Order: sequence, then structure tokens, then C-alpha cells
Amino acid sequence: MIVTHVTRRLPTVASLYLVSRPRFQEIVSMTRSTLTSPAWRRLVAPLCCAVVGTAIAPTINLAAQEATFPTVILETNLGNIEIKLMPDRAPKSVAHFLTLVEQGFYDEILFHRVVRNFVVQAGLINMNGEIVGEEVAPVENEADNRLRNRRGSVALARLDDPHSATAEFFINVRDNRDLDFVSYKRDEWGFAVFGEVINGMNIVDEIARVDTRRAGILRDFPREPVVIYRAYRAS
Repeated sequence: MIVTHVTRRLPTVASLYLVSRPRFQEIVSMTRSTLTSPAWRRLVAPLCCAVVGTAIAPTINLAAQEATFPTVILETNLGNIEIKLMPDRAPKSVAHFLTLVEQGFYDEILFHRVVRNFVVQAGLINMNGEIVGEEVAPVENEADNRLRNRRGSVALARLDDPHSATAEFFINVRDNRDLDFVSYKRDEWGFAVFGEVINGMNIVDEIARVDTRRAGILRDFPREPVVIYRAYRAS
């Protein structure tokens, strides 16, 4: 009933040509008042009004969206990578990752594992060749959140223990379905996806193409360093 009432108060475009200028101004004023009323905004805001020549769209709270889905920038020597995090699906993993970002943990960290057409991985070795992250507590595996290890997704790396992920993360260069959650059996837990690359996937692809070598116990170690100079929260 509210919609019908509001709509009936709006004159047609044709009727505007049949009224005097004062009456026309009165109608326009009434129309604008109607368009700014709470009832209009709630119920028929998307409709277009020919009188004012514009569409009244619902207000979108961009700040709230940014807060809901925070983004992190990885500044590398090959270019920037922007990651959108998904706390609605992986709250513990996102909180864990953001804590490390805000502590500066990923500053001057290397991509230490690069497997062409598979993944690029970071979070174990710094620019001085030192192993880092041994003091970081593990986080619960959230791989059962239905997020897939598809191209561009970001997940936490771990050991055989499903709940052993600490600081290492990887970006999927292709769809890697074999890394997805299957069941709660130890060898079928999968790897928890907590974000996705929204800008800079070309940089990820460039990293994935670098030449690699064996370095001690590490296989697929880049011959030329690929460095995360800085990681910071963008929103």
C-alpha cells in the first residue's frame, strides 16, 4: 500500500506540460520531497524518475564492504599483488594472516618455493637466508569452508598435520583440486583457502616462470631472489 500511495503522488511527464510554471515548480518540489522520503528510499529507490532525470539508487556502504573483506598488498621486486581476504569463510586464517602482516612478519621475505603451473609459496625464509616463523603458533585448519584451491586463490601451507599451518602461504597458479578438502581424515583435510588475488595475477604468473634450483633441503628455490619488500593492509 505504501508503494501504491507514493507512486500515485508522482505526476506523469505528459501532465507537466499542462500546468503553469508555478504549479510545475510545486510539482517538482513535491516530487523531490517524495524521492527523499524514507519510504521511497526503502521500497522504490531503484526506479527512475523522469521529472528529475535521474535514478535514485540505494546507498552502498563501501567502507563497510572494505571492512568486511580486507585487502593486503604484497610489494615485490617484480610488482604488486593485491589479495582480498575472506573472513566470512575463513575467520581464523584471516585473523592469523592479518596479525602477521600488521607485525611486519612478511616484510623482506622471499618466495622460497616456485613450482611452474602449480603454486608460488612464501613465509619461510627472509632476504638474509634465515628461516623464520618458528615462533609462530599454528592455526586451526579451515579447509572445510568450501573455498577451492582454484587459480588465484591464497591458502595456508602446512606439514602433514592438518592443523600445523603457521606463517607460510601459497598462491595457486592453476586450479589445484587435489589440494581441496575432501574429508576429516588426516590425509584428506586439504589446504585452507582464505583469500584471492584481485590485482597482480600477472605478477604471480611472472614469479611462477622464474628459473629455480635446489638449495639444501629446498627444491624449486628461485635462482634470482623474488622478494616481498613489504606487506601491508590496504583496507
